[in-house]
Amino acid sequence: MRRLLLLLLGLLLLQQGRCFEFVIDGEWEEETSDIRDHRERHKRAILTSEEQEDFEAIRGDDITVKSYKVESRITSRFAHTTVRSSVVNSGSKAQSIGFNVQIPKRAFISNFTMNVNGITFVGSVKEKTVARNLYAQARARGKAAGIVRANSQDMETFKTEVHVPPGSNIEFELHYQEMMHRKLGFYEHSLYLQPGRLVPQFQVDVYIFEPKGISMVQTPNSLGEQFAGMIKVTSSKEKAHVVFKPNLQQQRKCDNCTGSAIDGVFTVKYDVTRDSNAGELQVSDGHFVQFFAPSNLSPLPKNIVFVIDVSGSMWGVKMKQTVEAMQAILDDLTIDDHFSIIDFNHNVRCWSEELVAGSSIQIADAKKYILNIKHRSWSPVDFLSTNINEALMRAVQMLLKASNQGLIDPRSVSMIILVSDGDPTVGEIKLSTIQKNVKRVMREEFSLFSLGIGFDVDYDFLERIAMENRGMAQRIYANHDAAEQLRTFYSQVSSPLLRRITIQFPEDSVSDVTQNRFDKYFSGSELVVAGKVLPSESNTLTSFTTASAARLDITLETEGDYAELDTELAKQQHSFTGFARQMWAYITIKQLISERSLAPTAAKKRKITQRIMSLAVEHQFVTPLTALLVESEDAKERLLADSPKDPKHGCCSGVGIGGGLIGDPPVHVVYQPPPWVQMTTPAPPSQAAKGTEEWTLPQQVNLVDNDPHFIVHLPRSNMDVCFNIDSTPGHILNLVSDSGTGVVVNGQLIGSKQTHKSKLKTYFGTISVYYLPDGVSVTISTDSIALTDGSSNHSFTWGATAEITQDGVRISIVKNSHVSILINDNIQVMVLLHRVWKKHPVNVDFLGIYIPNNNQYSPLVHGLIGQFSREPDVSVYDMHEGVDPLKKEATMDVKGNKLLVTRGWQKDYRHDKRRGSNVYCWFIHNSGKGFIDGHYTDYIVPNLNSFLQTL
Repeated sequence: MRRLLLLLLGLLLLQQGRCFEFVIDGEWEEETSDIRDHRERHKRAILTSEEQEDFEAIRGDDITVKSYKVESRITSRFAHTTVRSSVVNSGSKAQSIGFNVQIPKRAFISNFTMNVNGITFVGSVKEKTVARNLYAQARARGKAAGIVRANSQDMETFKTEVHVPPGSNIEFELHYQEMMHRKLGFYEHSLYLQPGRLVPQFQVDVYIFEPKGISMVQTPNSLGEQFAGMIKVTSSKEKAHVVFKPNLQQQRKCDNCTGSAIDGVFTVKYDVTRDSNAGELQVSDGHFVQFFAPSNLSPLPKNIVFVIDVSGSMWGVKMKQTVEAMQAILDDLTIDDHFSIIDFNHNVRCWSEELVAGSSIQIADAKKYILNIKHRSWSPVDFLSTNINEALMRAVQMLLKASNQGLIDPRSVSMIILVSDGDPTVGEIKLSTIQKNVKRVMREEFSLFSLGIGFDVDYDFLERIAMENRGMAQRIYANHDAAEQLRTFYSQVSSPLLRRITIQFPEDSVSDVTQNRFDKYFSGSELVVAGKVLPSESNTLTSFTTASAARLDITLETEGDYAELDTELAKQQHSFTGFARQMWAYITIKQLISERSLAPTAAKKRKITQRIMSLAVEHQFVTPLTALLVESEDAKERLLADSPKDPKHGCCSGVGIGGGLIGDPPVHVVYQPPPWVQMTTPAPPSQAAKGTEEWTLPQQVNLVDNDPHFIVHLPRSNMDVCFNIDSTPGHILNLVSDSGTGVVVNGQLIGSKQTHKSKLKTYFGTISVYYLPDGVSVTISTDSIALTDGSSNHSFTWGATAEITQDGVRISIVKNSHVSILINDNIQVMVLLHRVWKKHPVNVDFLGIYIPNNNQYSPLVHGLIGQFSREPDVSVYDMHEGVDPLKKEATMDVKGNKLLVTRGWQKDYRHDKRRGSNVYCWFIHNSGKGFIDGHYTDYIVPNLNSFLQTL
């Protein structure tokens, strides 16, 4: 959302008393559309000119800035920033002193306080009408306030001006809050530093606390080489502290200069540790926040129609930068992607009337087309006209045709990317009609992304039309790096990993949930859902996330402890303990503002407006519908910080937090969300609380566990037979090979860290289950579970319970326990995870494998386990005392061999992974020789997916 919030406070302290002189420049929603359109055009011009305005944090001719300190506390991606400054009027005359702060556009100011010669002014957020009425009372006694606008690319400006006599001491303090948005794999926190003068006490502190851990912290030196090495970062697993504290000499532009060299954006980039694709569920202060940012998934194919404005206003630098960006964007397309290009002014032209595959030949031809745009000759009508409606209609028709004809993958992502710098001037020019036209023809699986170049564009329209069609908008600033801005935006949407994501919770466990259904998830971003936690006898909250990937359907389960995080936050000196409550309100308000801009009726708009104002006042956020009333302690002196509606900048956008939420029960108001958002409703227990499905194995199975011990269950004989395989680390043993069903199960051996009693133990470190008909391979290691199908690669960790379905293969992961694979509902394999103490001098993590006897193989099945699906005739006789009195010995007659066997036991670890349960069996010596067909070395295969050659 583009919100410009500025405060002009003129406090004139005279010997006779105090009075105020100001002008009001507010904007009221009752204006007619014609007046509003005129004002919008005028404002765009003002913003463009003011973009060049010189900015100083502290303004004054003869003043002493004693201190300027900025502190940000980021807890679980939510930042609370405080800017403090202490100033003295050192001159001999009264003068105006300005305190200016540039803050991120997405932030909400939460408070401002000021102390002037011992008189304290404290801010509080109120509904805009209430604040203006209270302020009007003060104004009647000679007090007034005003609003001034300014603009920058990613920031907006808060301004204060105080007129004070000589010797006055002024202290300013501004607070604002924002949620960190993940883009391209990291969060970025920006602080605009421009003190405009040398400051004896200048300091910036950024404290980060992430409960699951911080994976990286970077502080790119954007302030200049002079400050290289002055930014200090200290970090541990969960915390980081970034400090920038240059002394007076270090601040100087040169050794003898009196001006400050600090002028720019101070940036901290970081990302968090993620131990699973299921996300992170945090519970604190009666609220929850679910973060979802999976990785290690193959991108979905894309179908993109680029719609490019080539009207006269785009020529020059804008077109040059657009052409440059398109060259790089086209290079990013793959053979699995489909695309086309439409350019328009008065006319609409298509590079290709149909979507084409992203082959090298097609991409090269598209590049030539883009380059030739600037060499065309145009008529005056073409040069000055913009037909957005027709261009978008053609783009949608192109996607519809490809979809109807089955030319594109049904699991692919289809999108239109519109690049324009102006308003429609020919064809259909009424913005509301264009919006309705696009919405009418767009399918649910299509998305529209809008890029508005410069300040002539009606950004509010571009944002509304994008939001209403499952996309987002972004302003591109027409300067030297516009091409990079375009490329960066495309990078954010170029790698869709999931579609149709839903995050749900068990019935009666949560309320007031923010948007929990999302059309797409793009690599490097993050989806966030927040809400309130209802009282429960349970100690944990559980969420269930469902999504579709390339050929996959996924269900993921996440848990969050009710008390653990609050206990940890209480120990942290620099954490923001109220983060969950404020983040829920922040997301809710942003989504309500989005809904408000799309409200179909005035009545619904009024209801949403009331809800926004109520939440903003409760959580002290300055929004376009609330104001910051700053008043003295005796409430006799009142000043007003207003945030007028600013149509050209629309409202909040961004992947992961747009639109729709549950109505708040205490207020008894129900909202109609935008059409792409489905309301979260309590699902029946069979759906909401079901989670992943676990398939149980029979009581008696064939298994291989520990180092490695084989147990073969013979149902007809009601007997268990055991043997060990003493092979070499790295060898891959075939367990099941069935060329008839196309199933193969192999295991690769790993060795212990060192020998024990002169022997190196071996274990299964990797198990592979391959299903040839679908080309699907599931590779399970002690670190991850990987799923590949020849074209896509997906990886999951042991850190979350999950269920994955691809074609005829179903995989169920139980967190840090086991994985079950079910093929065509008739062949099942379970792999058990064994963790050991990481610092154990000998042992390593390993896997056990459990295979039921009732798997429906073909007659061609073989392998160390598979061969026993055809149960051999076995007889045991001549039982007698053995060398070990606890273990009897006997003779076994099997497969024409007479074998000396020993009665003993091995372990089944399915129900007790630490101690296991005893399985009594007859033990075959010499690596199963005589019981298995051939020699165990005959079962060594070259690759994890290799079938066994005929013995």
